[in-house]
Order: sequence, then C-alpha cells, then structure tokens
Amino acid sequence: MNAKNKNQTIDLPSVSEMYRALCDRNCQYEGVFFVGVRTTGVFCRPTCPARKPKLKNVDFYSNANDALAAGFRPCKKCRPLEVFGAAPEWLNPLLKQVEHDPSRRWSDSDLRKMNVEPTRVRRWFQQNHGMTFHSYLRSRRLSTALGQIRVGEKTTGAAFKNGYDSLSGFRDAFKKWFGDTPASSRDQGGPISVNRILTPLGPMVAAAGDDGLYLLEFADRRLLETQLKRVKRVSQRAFVPASNPIIEQAEKELAEYFDGNRREFSLPIELIGTKFQEAVWKQLMKIPYGQTVSYDSLAREIGHDGAQRAVGRANGDNRFAIVIPCHRVIRSDGSLSGYGGGLWRKRWLLDHEQKRLF
Repeated sequence: MNAKNKNQTIDLPSVSEMYRALCDRNCQYEGVFFVGVRTTGVFCRPTCPARKPKLKNVDFYSNANDALAAGFRPCKKCRPLEVFGAAPEWLNPLLKQVEHDPSRRWSDSDLRKMNVEPTRVRRWFQQNHGMTFHSYLRSRRLSTALGQIRVGEKTTGAAFKNGYDSLSGFRDAFKKWFGDTPASSRDQGGPISVNRILTPLGPMVAAAGDDGLYLLEFADRRLLETQLKRVKRVSQRAFVPASNPIIEQAEKELAEYFDGNRREFSLPIELIGTKFQEAVWKQLMKIPYGQTVSYDSLAREIGHDGAQRAVGRANGDNRFAIVIPCHRVIRSDGSLSGYGGGLWRKRWLLDHEQKRLF
C-alpha cells in the first residue's frame, strides 16, 4: 500500500489515519486524499458508499490526477472527478425548473412525472439545506415577495406574483416565516440569504445580507448550526435559502483563491463579536498569505500578552473560514493545533499557500 505518489507535493495523513477515515466515510477528509482500489481498478472519495476494500489492496493519492496517472478509473458511485457536494445528475433537471419558475408549486405527482422520486428529493434537500423541498420552495417564494415589497410592490401584487391564491394565506405564511407582517417588514432590513459554495475541500455555507457577509463555514463543521443561530439572534433577521450578489462575490473570490490567483479577499464582512474577539479577527486578517504566527505572538499583537487560550477560543469562534485566515495560527513549536474545519484542511490550506509563494 502506498501513502504517497512520487509526483505528489502535499503530505498525506498516515496510512492508518486515511484507512480509518475511509472505513468511517469521514466527510472531513474530502479533498485530502483519494483511494485507488487495486482489486477493482477504480479510485474513490473517502466517503464512497461502496463496500470497503482491505487495507492491503489500496493506494492513497493526494489528488485525482495522480490516481488517474496510476491507471485507476473514477468510481461511478462516488464520482471523484466531480466537485464534492454538487447536486447529483438526477436532480439537475428539477433544479433548473425551479430556477426558471420559482413561484411554481410542485406536487409529488409533478416530481414523479419527471421520473424523480419525492422521497429522494426530500432527503437530498434535508441533508443539504436543512429543510424539505417544499419548505425550500416556500422560503424562496416568500423571500422574493419580501424583496418586491421593499421596493414598492403592494402586498396583494407580491402575493399573487409568487403563487399565493389568497392574501390571508400569504400574510399568515409571511408572518410565520419572517416573524412580522408584510407591511411592517417594508422598511426593515431584508432577510439573510444562505447558500452553499462548492470548493475543492468540500461545500461551504455562506450567509449574507445586502449589507455584508455574516458567515462562511465548511458545511460539515460541528459548530455550524450554533454559529447560524448566533447570527440569526444578533441580526434579528430571517434566513432564506437563496443567493445574492455578496454570496456570488464570495464564490468568485474563493474560486480565485483555490486556483492560486487570489491572496486577499475584498468581501464586506459583518464581524459581530465582543471587543476582544473582533480585535483577534482583525489581527488575523493582517497575517500575510503563506505565513504563520503563534498564539503567543497573536496575543501580544493585540496587547493581551499571555492570553493565548483566549486567543485560541476567539479563533474557534471565527465565522469566516479562509477569508479570516485562522488556519495561519499555529503553536509556538511549529505544530498544528485544532481547526474548526478539520486539522487536515488546515494542513491543506497552509500547503496550498506555501506552494504559491514562489
């Protein structure tokens, strides 16, 4: 068994670590390694649902190109050449229809006419958006209606344009989702859009209003739900599954970062933290691309010498992975410490930046 191909430049975890991740289908290792199975001739993601091979029959690679170069073909079950987290092929026709007409109301029979099983659709939306397909559609309609009301559309017009048959039904649904009536919401801040952004290290969740980015985290982070609740409580605004110009900007800048063409981000960020936390986060943004600092030095830089643990906690509370580069903070002895997105993501990000300094 091999843990590294001669053409690879990124160090991999130990063989035992990767094999354990493979057996556990650990999504935190998406983007860290691929596994070639000699008995079948295919290579897979760490999360492949296929039966797990014996350790003696596998080779590990840091990227798909090396696995292809070694003669393995991509697995048809886990599709390792596709971006992790992308919508499956069977769902894409339905998603296109939803984008074409967001106001349409879909029934289970409508889905079956497209040869799509409603239970399968429901399961995918719950796993990827935290709500059923029908809840997703309803939130999209209400979000669109709110946007129309805020630019002068009358409540009646917004209701009927977004598929509601009665004004009372629209008002009830609106108040239940946003916590206020359409008229009262006219002059208040709009909802915060929440959407996924696909990256080489797995999907990220972005939350942004018209005023700025409120959150950007890896979708599998354990604290993600807690962070979203904090943002919702502090902002006092409803969340809707949608994109907006700031999320689109985040997606563009992240793609440039992963391609090696961006070292700094220009996104408007809503920090929202204690005075100490905000001092730490602002100092993090001053760490140059490709460089690292220790918790000790970071504490000294903000005038709190000896507050390494508090600095570490503030790092853990950072809601903007990569954009506020807490991955660049390490121990004084040079070793890596915890990272909300997973220690191997931290290693990957540091290696990614180091390779592009020269």
